[in-house]
Amino acid sequence: MTTAFPPSSLTLQTILGERLLTPVYQPIVNLAEHAIYGHESLIRGPAQTACQMPDVLFAMARAEGCLNELEFAAANTGIAGYRAAGGRAKLFINLSATFLVDHYVRHGDSHLDQLFERADMPLGDLVIELTEHDQVHHVDALPRMVESLRAQGVQIALDDFGDGRSSLRLWSELRPEIVKIDRYFSREIDTHAAKVQTFKAMLHLAETFGTRLVAEGIETAEELEIIRDLGIVYAQGYLLGRPHAEATRAIAEPAREVLANRDIVVYPALRKVAHTHFSAEKLVIDAPAISPKMPNDELVRIFHDRADLQALAVVAPDGKPLGLINRRDFIDRYTHPYHKELFGKRACTAFMDPSPILVDKHQTFEQLTSILVSGDQRYLSSGFIITEAGRYLGLGTGEQLVKAVTEVRIEAARHANPLTFLPGNIPISEHIARLLTARVSFTACYCDLNHFKPYNDQYGYWRGDEMIRLAAGVISANCDARRDFVGHVGGDDFVVLFQSADWDSRCAQIITTFNEHALTMFDEAALKAGGIEAEDRHGNPSFFPLTTLTIGAVRIAPDSYSRPEDVASAAALAKRSAKHGGGGLWVLDGGKAVQLPLCVRMADAEA
Repeated sequence: MTTAFPPSSLTLQTILGERLLTPVYQPIVNLAEHAIYGHESLIRGPAQTACQMPDVLFAMARAEGCLNELEFAAANTGIAGYRAAGGRAKLFINLSATFLVDHYVRHGDSHLDQLFERADMPLGDLVIELTEHDQVHHVDALPRMVESLRAQGVQIALDDFGDGRSSLRLWSELRPEIVKIDRYFSREIDTHAAKVQTFKAMLHLAETFGTRLVAEGIETAEELEIIRDLGIVYAQGYLLGRPHAEATRAIAEPAREVLANRDIVVYPALRKVAHTHFSAEKLVIDAPAISPKMPNDELVRIFHDRADLQALAVVAPDGKPLGLINRRDFIDRYTHPYHKELFGKRACTAFMDPSPILVDKHQTFEQLTSILVSGDQRYLSSGFIITEAGRYLGLGTGEQLVKAVTEVRIEAARHANPLTFLPGNIPISEHIARLLTARVSFTACYCDLNHFKPYNDQYGYWRGDEMIRLAAGVISANCDARRDFVGHVGGDDFVVLFQSADWDSRCAQIITTFNEHALTMFDEAALKAGGIEAEDRHGNPSFFPLTTLTIGAVRIAPDSYSRPEDVASAAALAKRSAKHGGGGLWVLDGGKAVQLPLCVRMADAEA
């Protein structure tokens, strides 16, 4: 039974002294194995009081000046209760960088066991989630503390990456085993194509660093589908399991249903065509150049005054860069015993990297991208020097570079048709590749307008554009946006990749609806004549029927094709067969094209 305290008596010291903190555990799920990977320990104050929620507890701790005491108690309470709560997996414990560094500065390696004094589990099952990592004062002690924890078997996770406080530099320096991506990027990812591209960029970084990613804040089935299909192995959120006093061993039923469904989700499309002109000059940070004669004592003062700089460039009197001094490496070595006395008055070049990465301000996006994929990863920790005509201009950071390249790639990855904003050839091929890799059955349909060129010539390109937009709208409206991919190859050609089992009824509806609406785009004379007079491809006057839609389809079974281009060729063959057969809906079956009666399919759809 919980003791009821009047609000005035519930100080944090009372809560800590009476051991009134209670842990709850939220599952972290392995999406690939459909299993619980671990639990995050979250703390609660006395039930049915204003102090129950952690934000109130930590506000009290800040007001009473005992943040470290609360963190210590919260961590040990979570650890002590995990096995009793039924936990048998990894346990994630939140500790701030400030707390860890303060503990290390005061006690060194010898008192690390105090952090886990109530642990009833192997330390190899413990993961420290590093929080508030932007506020630590003794930043150079943090990597040493992390290595001490690792030596005891503890793993490190970087929490809330991407929330504005997280640091790519810290990811590079600490090399955490796990990085938890802030819930902002997961929230409504099914409708934000830019977030999909951001996750793809983070996956590339994770592969580079050998890090596992956890997507936080998964609350809807649509979000989980995207995260799963992106290849994010671990996820956490209310859809997968809410925090409970018992450490649940089963994934929540709504999430299990999503994971059991093998359909490949359609990523949201970016709706703007890219027009990007980018050069390294946009990355320049105004940072002072230092003389090769500058003593190390003065260099320390500059680093102290400019906490935003991760490096400084050593520049000759004529403006040519000589080298780069990494802040962390310099401070680490300079703070060793007797180094200040030995090196304080000496020139800073003793700590200089004499072969830094040099980037001319006119280097293009493609040239900058080559830095990211090169084997030289110094740009992540030291950054690079930006020059103009061989002379020092300023510095660039790895974090800036990755962010800029990601943004440009997001822009370039749109590859959307400028008329319909539907995905173009590259996204079409990528989606086919995803379907083939997943070994799912689907139907590839090639849609093409009949007698469109004469219409475009007769009525003008602006009316032709309206006809194409009509086709795009009708096709998209009759597809399942989450399961069926609609792409615009170009001109009047469209591709649809159906996972919907009723693809044939949908195609019949598309053809019938388009053909009806297209009639409204002709004048009365053309409607009365049943077509228009126009020149054929050879310049000869000819009569052309009214514009209609033809669809050629091919069923793709698992392992029947291995390359996206082969699927595209098969769909194009089905379309040609349909055109030669007089239009309508045709399916390629065993190498032969078979026409499907629209009236039968429409009846099926209505039934």
